[in-house]
Amino acid sequence: MRRLFPVTDQTTAADDREWSLDELAEAYAYPERGTAGGEAAAGDNPGHGPVEARSGGGGVWLRANMVSSLDGAAQHDGRSQPISSDADMRIFGTLRGLADAVVVGAETVRLEGYRPARAREAFAERRAAAGQGPAPAIAVVSASLNLDFSLPLFTEPLVPTLLLTGAAASPERIHEAEKAGAEVVVAGDGPGVEPARAVHALAERGLVRLLTEGGPRMLGQFAAAGVLDELCLTVSPTMTVGDAQRIAGGPGLPDPARFALDSVLEEAGFLFTRYRRL
Repeated sequence: MRRLFPVTDQTTAADDREWSLDELAEAYAYPERGTAGGEAAAGDNPGHGPVEARSGGGGVWLRANMVSSLDGAAQHDGRSQPISSDADMRIFGTLRGLADAVVVGAETVRLEGYRPARAREAFAERRAAAGQGPAPAIAVVSASLNLDFSLPLFTEPLVPTLLLTGAAASPERIHEAEKAGAEVVVAGDGPGVEPARAVHALAERGLVRLLTEGGPRMLGQFAAAGVLDELCLTVSPTMTVGDAQRIAGGPGLPDPARFALDSVLEEAGFLFTRYRRL
């Protein structure tokens, strides 16, 4: 793996190697509260206001991690794995290892066969120093709560799984979820979840380093609501053709949301980019 941007006088050809998990964790560190964006030591990116002012309040930072083929597909045959790579999965694991909570849509849980996040020794010391638990919580966004509560995601999590839903959710489904051990969080006045309410509800529980892994419809909702702070986008050197979804779906925005390029890594033709909302 090598860094293509930003290039400094420390960048050498020797950087083209497999990065350690510690190096990836430093490269993808969440912004410190009250800093101007960038990694803990990276400082002055124009247009990046303090975290408290730019995110959902209270120092919350919501990043998304998605992969896209060259022709814009976010998946192939309904799953992202065919357009991913070993390095992409290492970054996937690193982003999880840094997060307080992973926010994911119910359909993605069904399609990708989500399991509970696990504690990883490689991130244990870093998480303890940051005051985090051993593994991130999984927060599933679902209006209907039409989920299989016998799955390990609900019955075997190291940290209780959260279910974000609306006030109109079925009381019977809420009971079934809680019976399985999930914590149900109401984050909307109607049938669905309101993105800003969801971010606020997680922050109230001390979960401020947030990571969303989609799917496309949910990512579109978070982007449209203006609560998405960062996009970690892997550009896969593949083409799928077909009519697969893009990384974000839903009604178009009145004006395109602008993001600034923060960094680019490369390995085996895959580009690992980070963009921050202006």
